[in-house]
Amino acid sequence: MTILEQLPEGSRVCIIRLRSLGDCVLTTPAIGLLKKRRPDLQIGVAVEPRFAAVFEGNPDVAHLIGPNWRQVRAFRPVLCLNLHGGTRSQWMTALSGAKWRAGFAHHSVTLTYNLKIPRAQKILGVNGVVHTAEHLASAMFALGVPIQPIPRASLFADLSPISGRYAVIHPFASAPDKTWPAERFCEVARYLQLSSIKPVFLAGPGDNAAPFATHTIVQGSLRDAKAVISKAAVFAGNDSGPAHIAAAFGVPSIVLFGNSNPAIWGPWQTESEIIAGFDGLDKVSVSRVIAALERLRVMEGAHA
Repeated sequence: MTILEQLPEGSRVCIIRLRSLGDCVLTTPAIGLLKKRRPDLQIGVAVEPRFAAVFEGNPDVAHLIGPNWRQVRAFRPVLCLNLHGGTRSQWMTALSGAKWRAGFAHHSVTLTYNLKIPRAQKILGVNGVVHTAEHLASAMFALGVPIQPIPRASLFADLSPISGRYAVIHPFASAPDKTWPAERFCEVARYLQLSSIKPVFLAGPGDNAAPFATHTIVQGSLRDAKAVISKAAVFAGNDSGPAHIAAAFGVPSIVLFGNSNPAIWGPWQTESEIIAGFDGLDKVSVSRVIAALERLRVMEGAHA
């Protein structure tokens, strides 16, 4: 009998997903699979406040829980599933009060788990790397969800503040070696303008958006980012969290990869073009990105 079959009707399940933005977005397919199998479950997600907006509006998530053990314990979960694996999440799991405490067996510390989940490759019966969405969904398969195709991520957004046909460009990333030169993004923006598609640059609160000051810039909260990305005709940007948001909304995407593996972190379940610059993103030409835009056919109907 699987764990899911043993959970009483209406049980509370806490999923610990502290960071980062991309990981949070790619957790939503797994949550959807769990809720589809057991609609009666009350699912809470323990998440850092800066990423909580990923789960806002999601009907599969009944509660957003603060990222500490006291709030997890106050939620009174029957099952606590640690998808993060770090030290803080281990304490949160250990002190959750849950009857079942689950996490991946390859986590650095597993003593708190009374259910250790094998690697995704073993669960899915595959060799080689798996996408992060597959890795996270495999935890649900281990709990008793039948193995099945993994859906697109689920995000919900407010109305976009931008009208008309526009492209979202996200020129920032978590590290310099993941960042395409700013001036080349500007060249792509000029090409889009010539094709009657408005370029909109997306920036986070702490990003320096000065190089893009001649264009429309949306620089605000994660809710703002979701809203503007949700209605874009195309997304172009570095390998980072907003690229996963674009994929969740089914936006055709061009994503530039530095040293990250696209097989693990590429856009999930949306039409996309991956441009790999493994020998340095500064070696990636503007023409490669424009050619990718043409292949995505986003220019079609731009003059309509």
